[in-house]
Amino acid sequence: MSDTVSSAPVRDVVVVGASAGGLATAEGLRRGGFTGRITLVGAEPHLPYDRPPLSKQILAGEWEPDRLPLRPQSDVEALDLDLRLGVTATGVDPRARTVALDTGEEVPYDVLVAATGVSPRRLPGGGGHVLRDLEDALVLRDRLRPGRRLAVVGAGFLGAEAAAVARGLGCEVTMVEPAPVPLAHAVGPAVGAVLTQAHRENGVDLRTGVGVTKVHDGGLELADGTTVEADDVLVAVGSVPSTEWLELGGLPVADGLVCDEFCAAAPGVYGVGDVARWDNPLFGVSMRIEHRTHAAEQGLAVARNLLDPEAARPFAPVPYFWSDQYDLKIQAYGYLRGHDEVRVVEGDLAERRFLAAYCTGDSLVGVLAIGMPPRALRPWRRHIAAGAAWRAVVGEPGDGESATHREGERQNLPPRIGSTYGEPS
Repeated sequence: MSDTVSSAPVRDVVVVGASAGGLATAEGLRRGGFTGRITLVGAEPHLPYDRPPLSKQILAGEWEPDRLPLRPQSDVEALDLDLRLGVTATGVDPRARTVALDTGEEVPYDVLVAATGVSPRRLPGGGGHVLRDLEDALVLRDRLRPGRRLAVVGAGFLGAEAAAVARGLGCEVTMVEPAPVPLAHAVGPAVGAVLTQAHRENGVDLRTGVGVTKVHDGGLELADGTTVEADDVLVAVGSVPSTEWLELGGLPVADGLVCDEFCAAAPGVYGVGDVARWDNPLFGVSMRIEHRTHAAEQGLAVARNLLDPEAARPFAPVPYFWSDQYDLKIQAYGYLRGHDEVRVVEGDLAERRFLAAYCTGDSLVGVLAIGMPPRALRPWRRHIAAGAAWRAVVGEPGDGESATHREGERQNLPPRIGSTYGEPS
């Protein structure tokens, strides 16, 4: 058991962050028999809702907001929460074990769960749309009409999904990305090139290897001296963990709330979801994952450890994320960042139907598939969870019909902003 995991009786739990991770923590506690007080604080006025559809179905106009809630109101009420929506945490006192709210209240806790997520990173000078919450998505959706011009800054998963939706709505889209190959930092240059070609074939003016120096009402000014005229600009250049209120209390922060393998940051303080950087013993690295599925799993893990601290277990998941772009369904398991080698083990890149395996050191650390059924990935997920050796699973170079792509050139790519991958959770 971690030194930061306490076995003292817990009566009051305060969860700050009312999205997937915060809700899962509260649900896990109640399902496990916790009868004490749970205070759930959320900055948005909405009940917990699903964020991945914001850049997909909501932005495309296929869904209305009433389809987003993660649970019906009756299910949330059944949790018997002290629910504080539209309220922001402004600070924490770990010694007194209180959380300060923007209402002027100080809420006591025995255990604090920080699940405040992230905020969109903005470019110097501000300007442009961002896409983090429901209001962001609805405002941008109202602007996307046939013939209108959208400039997207950043060709990561969020920017790429929004670009694909905008093209489907008949907008003219220019996407600007400072790296030579979009997403190469995460998935490798070969897979990144597949996604690049898909955008260009669908009519996106994709400009790579160039940065943005200014966002203004009429578009963008680029570092190479050119301009992009646009009616609207979407800035999708990563995110910043929402840790300001935690820093004020002296809690450890470094690109997220720093937690151990039990997701504990300090005695009585845990991190869940996008805001938490924790030690994942499966991969032997500290990581922060931005995805709704991960946030829910981590919330349930923290709840289990709170209910039975003597039997606390490290949180060692195989991260999962997905993305929809045009007719491409992208799915991935593992921790692909910083990989040394990627090899296509099934299918073909040119056909955009393939499965690629990722290696770091001598270990299989990830798998990514495009156009493949979910069942094709399941055996690979099991191999990753078991800590399988790369050669034992994939074989030597040249075995079968697989092709190997060395990632040495990856080290020369411009660094991406942030150090996570995935979607908003």
